[in-house]
Amino acid sequence: MTKPAKSAKSPAKTPISEPVMAMRIVAMPRETNPYGTIFGGIILSYIDQAGFVEARRHGNLGWVTAAMDKVVFHAPVFVGDIVTLVTHTSRLGRTSIDVQIEVQAERFDTHEVVHVTSAKMTLVGMRDGKPFPFRESPCHQAGQPDCTLDSPESAT
Repeated sequence: MTKPAKSAKSPAKTPISEPVMAMRIVAMPRETNPYGTIFGGIILSYIDQAGFVEARRHGNLGWVTAAMDKVVFHAPVFVGDIVTLVTHTSRLGRTSIDVQIEVQAERFDTHEVVHVTSAKMTLVGMRDGKPFPFRESPCHQAGQPDCTLDSPESAT
């Protein structure tokens, strides 16, 4: 049995350098393929959403997916499994970040936790349709990635 992820802390209260649980989802029958397992594309969608959750920790921008590395599925996900996605930022660029995502499934019957897949994705912070240098913003420099540049607090 694989150990569950170390961190179950809220993304809002966890230092950026630590992994956080970005999402937990119960696998439902409508998501199954003809083989009775969850479509791989559903898991890819969850990975994309979890990457966005991690990116939002760096600022309230329009984060878009620029790239996702190869994703290899090591175990299937069945109806009723609880799928957990744990993320952490692995690289900070000027306008982009790399996010590492680990996907686990807790089996419905046995509660065994299995590693489903891992992914690394690159997201770009956008503002007004252009890549935005989020690390140069007053919000990021003040250690307040959740503020917006239009707020009075961000002007200081």
